[in-house]
Amino acid sequence: MIGDTMSGIIDSYIPVAIFLAVGLIMPPMTMFMVKQLSPRSKAASKYTTYESGSVPTGTARIQFNVEYYLYAIAFVLFDIEVLFLYPWATVYKGHGITSIAVIEMFVFIFILLFGYVYLWKKEALTWVK
Repeated sequence: MIGDTMSGIIDSYIPVAIFLAVGLIMPPMTMFMVKQLSPRSKAASKYTTYESGSVPTGTARIQFNVEYYLYAIAFVLFDIEVLFLYPWATVYKGHGITSIAVIEMFVFIFILLFGYVYLWKKEALTWVK
């Protein structure tokens, strides 16, 4: 009886072990294959910076306004909203939406709107020239 249970537990971990082994073996194997099969050029022009076919001018070390990063972070945070709203809508589309699910989604949207209002009040959404 106990042996059958242990066998079932071990059998359930076999797909995980296979997935882990493939996940650990594939990246080094792929990098090795790319290194062996790709053509290599030692020309000096190979190591220059490419700017739309033009010869690069100036240094690559320029400073960006920190507000650009704030735009990027706000975009990522609120873009994740879609990742939560779309599956929620597709799951409840065919099964009938319960009142609890609607309340949960209103709470989620309220938190997101609170974040929008916070960014708006901090003037993080105004573009600086």
